[in-house]
Amino acid sequence: MDLRVERVKQLLQSTGALREGHFLLSSGLHSDRYCQCAALFERPDVGRELAWLMADLLKREGLAADVVVAPALGGILWGYSLAGALSVRSLFAERPTGECFEFRRGFELEPGQRVVLAEDVVTTGKSVSELVPLVEASGAEVVAFASVADRSGGEFKPGKPFVSLISLEFKTYKPEECPMCASGSVPVKPGSRAKP
Repeated sequence: MDLRVERVKQLLQSTGALREGHFLLSSGLHSDRYCQCAALFERPDVGRELAWLMADLLKREGLAADVVVAPALGGILWGYSLAGALSVRSLFAERPTGECFEFRRGFELEPGQRVVLAEDVVTTGKSVSELVPLVEASGAEVVAFASVADRSGGEFKPGKPFVSLISLEFKTYKPEECPMCASGSVPVKPGSRAKP
């Protein structure tokens, strides 16, 4: 394990972002582990350190950006921290009607701008992928996706470079096959999305 991955793992553990228990994931599956990156960003110093690590990775890959865009709510603090490390603008998109993402609050992109899409944890990549049409509609270009943690197991392949600081693999179970449910445990829903 390289030093960067070891450091990210240490930060996830020391901030309580890596949790153990019985969790109901947004996918409807159950797991005995969960990554709550919001715990990382309770500490701005930790957010800055992670952002500098990512900025270094993006630069090594030759991926330059003019703007970082994140989906609300989970990606906002990560996107802001990363934009600070890259010395670029930070925007976020919202779902005011619960449907499609849109820019509000006067946020806008200019044609030709290079955009990094930031998400704290990527599991399916659904939310962050929904930002692509919004960016492209403005004439800007998505150059990369950047996450603190990749939980997709290599399944998230957005067609542009995807850079993450750490890959996490958690066992998941269908509710009817969950050993924790079989033992009488009731899962908790820790994420921000509504129950599936």
